[in-house]
Amino acid sequence: MLEADGKSVNRPRHCAVVVSYEPDATALLKLLAQLDKEGDFIVVDNGSASIDELEPSIRVYKGCRAVDKLGRNEGLALGLNRGIAWVREQGYDYVLLFDQDSRPGDQFTQGMLAALKRAEGTSARRVAAVGPRIINPQTLKQTPFKLFNRLVGRSNRRYHGLRGEYQADFLITSGTLIPLNVVDSVGPMREDYFIDNIDLEWCFRAKARGYDLIGTDAALLYHAIGERSDHPWVRSGLIAQHKPERTFYSSRNRVHLYGKDYAPLGWKLRDLPRFALKAIWLMLFSPHRRDYARNILRGIREARGLAS
Repeated sequence: MLEADGKSVNRPRHCAVVVSYEPDATALLKLLAQLDKEGDFIVVDNGSASIDELEPSIRVYKGCRAVDKLGRNEGLALGLNRGIAWVREQGYDYVLLFDQDSRPGDQFTQGMLAALKRAEGTSARRVAAVGPRIINPQTLKQTPFKLFNRLVGRSNRRYHGLRGEYQADFLITSGTLIPLNVVDSVGPMREDYFIDNIDLEWCFRAKARGYDLIGTDAALLYHAIGERSDHPWVRSGLIAQHKPERTFYSSRNRVHLYGKDYAPLGWKLRDLPRFALKAIWLMLFSPHRRDYARNILRGIREARGLAS
């Protein structure tokens, strides 16, 4: 493997990609410090005002291989694709994807790679990605690994009898480990989705092309989903609440995904009522209901404008 100056270097086989946008500096640097313990990483920044000030603190870690400053907010999906492309060009075998505010547990990467090896050694089917056990620090609840088309046994179903590895139809982007040769078949993240449901769409596409998705208890990731709220529906994890402007993307992309043949029917049947309930609650009862109504309704209208 060669550096830009042509010198040969001995690098680990994996590299993490962290996409940032106006990050909390302390949270970001804590994440990078943890990643630095286990290997290389790059940061792709979506035009943060503070990135020039932050860059020296990012580059102080020996595992930092690049800081890619896009100059403006191009969206999470483009940032991920940009990072994945860089990692592939440098000759790595695996990429780990992270949001800026996630916090991986100790020996995270080691656990993820071991889980992938166990899964690949148990089944002849190809594995598109492995996801960690996610704990939401706001609710202290674990996110289950779900199968959408099953009536019973939908959560945390063991993968071919393995203890600690599970079948999944969907993995949250942050913390996901992807073998880079999978990208040739499944393709990149969908950039016109910009920020929301990127992981849903990619996972559904991977499953439709014959790949398995694996969840594991071998690695833990502390990751908040949505904004903090005292409402019981949010605190219970029934729904995730985001800022009004973000609901435009979540509404548009979800409605668009409902029309995709490769999206599981079981997910559509369960998610559509949940989406409707959340939209009605935000538009009628939220203190910012007018902003939510404007963004949600615009998102629904513009779903048809996305390419097939």
